[in-house]
Amino acid sequence: MSTIESRIKREYIEKLCDQIRKYNYIEPSDFDRFNIKRGLRNSDGTGVMAGITSVCSVEGYFIDDGEKIPREGHLYFRGINMEDIVNACITEDRFGFEEVVYLLLFGTLPTKEQLDNFCNTLSVCRELPDDFIEDMIMKAPSPDIMNKLSRSVLALYSYDNNPDDTSVENILRQCVHLIAQIPAIMVYAYQVKRRHYYKKSMYIHQMKPEHRTAESILRSIRADKTFTDKEAKLLDICLMLHAEHGGGNNSTFTTRVLSSSGTDTYASMAASIGSLKGPKHGGANIKVSQMVDHFKENITDITNEGQVADFINKIIKKEAGDGSGLIYGMGHAIYTLSDPRAKILRQKAEEFSVNTEFEDEFRLLSLIEQLTPEIFNAHKGTNKAMCANVDLYSGLVYKMLDIPPDLFTPIFTIARIAGWSAHRIEESLTGGKIIRPAYKSNITRIPYTNINNR
Repeated sequence: MSTIESRIKREYIEKLCDQIRKYNYIEPSDFDRFNIKRGLRNSDGTGVMAGITSVCSVEGYFIDDGEKIPREGHLYFRGINMEDIVNACITEDRFGFEEVVYLLLFGTLPTKEQLDNFCNTLSVCRELPDDFIEDMIMKAPSPDIMNKLSRSVLALYSYDNNPDDTSVENILRQCVHLIAQIPAIMVYAYQVKRRHYYKKSMYIHQMKPEHRTAESILRSIRADKTFTDKEAKLLDICLMLHAEHGGGNNSTFTTRVLSSSGTDTYASMAASIGSLKGPKHGGANIKVSQMVDHFKENITDITNEGQVADFINKIIKKEAGDGSGLIYGMGHAIYTLSDPRAKILRQKAEEFSVNTEFEDEFRLLSLIEQLTPEIFNAHKGTNKAMCANVDLYSGLVYKMLDIPPDLFTPIFTIARIAGWSAHRIEESLTGGKIIRPAYKSNITRIPYTNINNR
């Protein structure tokens, strides 16, 4: 295409986009005038009640006489405090992710025998269909692993002899297979990306049947297949923390919306993966890493409180960073005083960073957590409670585990598909109605104009 042709095409597209903007503009005041709850949020930031769930409870505030009162955050899986599960696994020096998956799916903690049987089931279900890896992954490299995960999950529909049956038995079968297979799909997709986009060698390691999910991930992404038990159990903690977070988060709500329509499991899960990819959701861990790079590139000492505070000011004023004005990893829709997941990851990040190359980066993140609320409130003229969320420290933990940034959000997917599965089953059993909120129309009626008179 010549330079002139390129310029004409660009000008044509710009004109079309100007027309799109003109006919897709809504006065901001109209949202208030019609009491529209954008993002399904109430005016105080709380979520609009859209359903009932017994899978999980996310608690970060309480309402007293109509006023939102901040409180320490808590996360409950089937009524059991998530922190108690994680701390028990740490104390007993054992893996816990598969136990959390069992709890979310079946409603109770497993006995040792039940857990062993479930782990064996997951191991058997890890194997992907014949020719799937070559046909669906290797022949079509993707620059983003999340898109490859979504495409691969959709493709598995074609390999299922009974894909559209929405009975509990069939949904459970499909979900267990997906929980087991997503780690392998992620690893193959990453290796293909390494070869195609980075021009690096691709190494494929068979997963060992006796390995838990965290062990399988580390063994398969490392060229020498080696990892320590301590590393695997740190990743296992990350998987437990990310496994579930209530019915209202964007990707889980996506699961429930699609499930309410009666569609198949693969379509539902693929859509949820697309949701999780977004930088306002699961993709935020990548944005934190990019933000850290901005700090490193623009200040001389990332452990200096004054320099860090000055740069936070610049980011909030949209004079630095990515121009969004956001401090990624800070603030949450529900948590106010603390995010229990962030507390655990902060402790682990501090523990693992001591006397390593990551010590200064941990100090930087700690300063961001400490300084942002006061600086943000000073800019906005508010007194809003703000805490670090799980994304602030998760990227650093992954770095310390030598996990490449390409896999930060996909690992989130590996964990969260457990929660999606529980909510898909619950929605299918109890929802009863297709989820269909209303939208206020603000169009002005105009007469049709014949094509010759336009």
